[in-house]
Amino acid sequence: MKLALVGATGMVGEVMLKVLQERNFPIDELLLVASEKSVGKDISFKGKSYKIIGLKEAIAAKPNIAIFSAGGGTSLEWAPKFAEVGTTVIDNSSAWRMEADKKLIVPEINAHLLTKEDKIIANPNCSTIQLVMALAPLHQKYKMKRVVVSTYQSVSGTGLKAVQQMENEMAGVKGEMAYPYPIHKNALPHCDVFEANGYTKEEMKLAREPQKILDDRTFSVTATAVRIPTAGGHSEAVNVQFENDFELSDIRKILHETPGITVQDNPDTNTYPMPMYAHDKDEVFVGRIRRDESQPNTLNMWIVSDNLRKGAATNAVQIAEYLLNNKLV
Repeated sequence: MKLALVGATGMVGEVMLKVLQERNFPIDELLLVASEKSVGKDISFKGKSYKIIGLKEAIAAKPNIAIFSAGGGTSLEWAPKFAEVGTTVIDNSSAWRMEADKKLIVPEINAHLLTKEDKIIANPNCSTIQLVMALAPLHQKYKMKRVVVSTYQSVSGTGLKAVQQMENEMAGVKGEMAYPYPIHKNALPHCDVFEANGYTKEEMKLAREPQKILDDRTFSVTATAVRIPTAGGHSEAVNVQFENDFELSDIRKILHETPGITVQDNPDTNTYPMPMYAHDKDEVFVGRIRRDESQPNTLNMWIVSDNLRKGAATNAVQIAEYLLNNKLV
């Protein structure tokens, strides 16, 4: 197994290496790839030092799998070049997600769709992954009609520059700004760029991606995405209207039995999901499960996950594991 990691020096790239090591992913040859300015630098993995190489050198090596976490522009330009030499690309950017001929994969939900012919596989948006992890088993039983989601997203979702901005502001230091306003002691209803309809790109990802992952256009999603001053972990307040009624005990049981989900839901002991509990974990945590008393067949819940792990790195590595275990690479 020859594996290339494109974007090895970024925040998600670092977590990818950590997840690959933790899950003991079988690698015979590891190619760590980054931009020209990083070529030649050393990165340690499993006690061994690796030199960063460029994209052309990585393509020439013809890896079995290339995991991309280097931005949409890089993916659009270079993923097809890897695919041409027979490499299967797992892409963490938004570049390919809504392309009709590219599959958008959350392994617990739809990995069975993958074939040897899929040479570019899209990893969904971090906020989408944790949302569909909780929605998929409930949709199967009760059939969703409409989902209203408000997100509370950490600065790590923007990247290192945003984390640095928050840390500078907390320390009272003037520095480079990732956002148009301060983030410390603030909340910005502005994740990604605004589109012509007044929604941000992040909000439209949340509206469109779940339909593709669940292969169902009969339900709709509307979203408001908010950036908050937490260092890691995305939270979501989710309101779901179903076609069929439910018992709360059944909802909890279904979620409890769903692989990858941990239910934390006991108001008597102040037990509910929080980013501080999700940090460095792969599970999606669900709590505050309660009936919406304003209309029938409607549920409220609170979903939290580590956006750099299940929201990015872990999901990508799980896709790679599925490909390997099913002899698709």
